[in-house]
Amino acid sequence: MIPPQEASARRREIEDKLKQEEETLSFIRDSLEKSDQLTKNMVSILSSFESRLMKLENSIIPVHKQTENLQRLQENVEKTLSCLDHVISYYHVASDTEKIIREGPTGRLEEYLGSMAKIQKAVEYFQDNSPDSPELNKVKLLFERGKESLESEFRSLMTRHSKVVSPVLILDLISGEDDLEVQEEVPLEHLPESVLQDVIRISRWLVEYGRNQDFMNVYYQIRSSQLDRSIKGLKEHFRKSSSSSGVPYSPAVPNKRKDTPTKKPVKRPGTIRKAQNLLKQYSQHGLDGKKGGSNLIPLEGRDDMLDVETDAYIHCVSAFVKLAQSEYQLLTDVIPEHHQKKTFDSLIQVLPLGPDQMPQHELSLQKLEFGPGMRSTALNSSHHLHLPSWGSVLGGVSRSGPPHWGHTSPTPLQVPSPSLGTGCLPPPLSPLPAPLSQDALDGLMLEGENIVAAARKAIIRHDFSAVLTVFPILRHLKQTKPEFDQVLQGTAASTKNKLPSLITSMETVGAKALEDFADNIKNDPDKEYNMPKDGTVHELTSNAILFLQQLLDFQETAGAMLASQETSSSATSYSSEFSKRLLSTYICKVLGNLQLNLLSKSKVYEDPALSAIFLHNNYNYILKALEKSELIQLVAVTQKTAERSYREHIEQQIQTYQRSWLKVTDYIAEKNLPVFQPGVKLRDKERQVIKERFKGFNDGLEELCKIQKAWAIPDMEQRDKIRQAQKNIVKETYGAFLHRYGSVPFTKNPEKYIKYRVEQVGDMIDRLFDTSA
Repeated sequence: MIPPQEASARRREIEDKLKQEEETLSFIRDSLEKSDQLTKNMVSILSSFESRLMKLENSIIPVHKQTENLQRLQENVEKTLSCLDHVISYYHVASDTEKIIREGPTGRLEEYLGSMAKIQKAVEYFQDNSPDSPELNKVKLLFERGKESLESEFRSLMTRHSKVVSPVLILDLISGEDDLEVQEEVPLEHLPESVLQDVIRISRWLVEYGRNQDFMNVYYQIRSSQLDRSIKGLKEHFRKSSSSSGVPYSPAVPNKRKDTPTKKPVKRPGTIRKAQNLLKQYSQHGLDGKKGGSNLIPLEGRDDMLDVETDAYIHCVSAFVKLAQSEYQLLTDVIPEHHQKKTFDSLIQVLPLGPDQMPQHELSLQKLEFGPGMRSTALNSSHHLHLPSWGSVLGGVSRSGPPHWGHTSPTPLQVPSPSLGTGCLPPPLSPLPAPLSQDALDGLMLEGENIVAAARKAIIRHDFSAVLTVFPILRHLKQTKPEFDQVLQGTAASTKNKLPSLITSMETVGAKALEDFADNIKNDPDKEYNMPKDGTVHELTSNAILFLQQLLDFQETAGAMLASQETSSSATSYSSEFSKRLLSTYICKVLGNLQLNLLSKSKVYEDPALSAIFLHNNYNYILKALEKSELIQLVAVTQKTAERSYREHIEQQIQTYQRSWLKVTDYIAEKNLPVFQPGVKLRDKERQVIKERFKGFNDGLEELCKIQKAWAIPDMEQRDKIRQAQKNIVKETYGAFLHRYGSVPFTKNPEKYIKYRVEQVGDMIDRLFDTSA
């Protein structure tokens, strides 16, 4: 129970709190009353403000609408005036721009194109708004005149500033491919940079506004002309170089121009190995050209002519690829993208035009000068190159006289005499008139077909050495084909197929030449007057070996030629190993045919010993040539025992030759001598036998030495070997005979029968095969 005191205190506390709450409630009531009064006053104020605002709005809105209408009217007036000025300006375009258009764009292309833009807009305006207005015809005529002026300016810039690439620069460009020391590419500036930019601007304007593609025809005709001139200039360079020094050269090498890095001499990728170089190799084996030897006289003049023609054509092919690549780069800057491939195809496929069809810009080229040292090139035929035609270069040899390869014999490999003049050559092939508008590609392909045609004629004449010209060209064409295909990408199929067609033709004629050569070696006629009287190397052998030697430089090409004629499934995807085996088989076939022919020819000799010497010389010549070159390795691909076989043949012929001395040594052989007792007086019959033996030996020795002295063994090593072997046999037999009967009193005049000492017999044999001894 709560104490009374605490309860009383608690009551007082509650009463105090109640009193405070009552006071607070009273304060809140007073505050609410004041707030209500303030609210009523604010509502009254706002109502008054709203009433006044409505009155103001009702008075302002009509004024605002009237002002807005006035502003719109003002804007319409200004727009109308602007449109009137714009329209009036179209009527003034013709008069404002006529002077500029009449004077042309030369020297102020930017201003001229601005004027053409104004005229273009005027034409569009009148077409849309007043198609019957006379002003439309006026601006149309002015626009067409301006467009023609731009086309004329385009033609003029291309004509005046297009540069023929000099032969020096072309050779530098070609040689730069293989020159590892030169890292930077030789630049080709077909047009000055400022002119090129003007040409590009005109080209873009004509495509975008002129809607005219005639300028593209002008472009490819002019550039095709320059491409053709550049190729012809390179040919002319080769012609002049060959006539002055006999060897084409690049003047850039010795002159060391400031703008061209120093380079190595230009490589000659297609040069045929000369027979003269091969003969130098053979001379190391003792084929020294003494009388009775193989007097093979290489004809450097004709080989040089072939080399110059071959190098010129090969360089022109490489030059065409490089120049065509450069032309395409230039074309991509000037011609719109969707017209580039078609225009480039036209550039290298320009059809020949007559003078009446030739554009005026080409005719004007006749008057151009290209600076000192370069004469202008006219369009007439007098500027055709005067290089010897392939018909005359590969022409046959006059049959009126004997060839100058060793002994007199008509052989399948004809080489002209150094003294032959042009009158001795057959008529050349028809000249190739190449008008300026004929493209360089067709010219190269036509020249290639000319080479093929001349090679076919050479095959008919059995002039197979001339056909070798095809090999370096074909090799280079195959090496260049990837670049050809790349540069001709996007051109017409007929354009792309030109090079493969030419390669196929060359492969076919090359394979035909190889097969006919092998058959001709086998079927060379056996004629007595055709045989060397001293038994030396036959011209057929030397020519055949020289031909095979020259094939070494073109193993892959020759193998591919043979493989191209194969019909087996393995030949369809032939590899280098397959073509190498084919070439090895072919060489073995030629050597086999040659051996059969030599065996047949050897039967012409009545003396078996001379026949053996003849076969020995030829077999030895073949073996030495095979060993000296890579032919022996190539033959070994399919015939492992070829070298051993030839050595056996050589030994067999030596043994056959040695049997010719049996008729001499048989007189003094011990088995044929009479038997008598020492100290017993000889009977007359025995003395007579001894006399006959001495006389028979002496006569036989003298006869053989006289005959065989005129024979020839060109190889000094073999000559000494045969002499020494025969000398040992004869000296040994004669020495024994002389020792036995030299002191026997078989005659009163011993000097009559004992004519030679043993040493003298050896000296006589040492003089065999040497007419100068």
